Amino acid sequence: MALSYKARRRLALLVLVLGLPIYIVMAVTIMNWIDRPGLWIELGVYIGLGVLWAFPLKAVFKGIGQPDPDTSDDRSA
Repeated sequence: MALSYKARRRLALLVLVLGLPIYIVMAVTIMNWIDRPGLWIELGVYIGLGVLWAFPLKAVFKGIGQPDPDTSDDRSA
């Protein structure tokens, strides 16, 4: 079952406000647990983790910036 536009907007907001900061804290914590690798490896890991979170959530964010397709914008009446 596909999510409605309003549900996707709310879920996207929840992910950005709560999920992303939690993901960032987890990524930094995991990087601190391991010994510090070389600068380029560490930079690559952070860039990879920075892009990795978006792939599973691509469907949630798709079309969020567009007007609601479920409402009719008939103002000529």
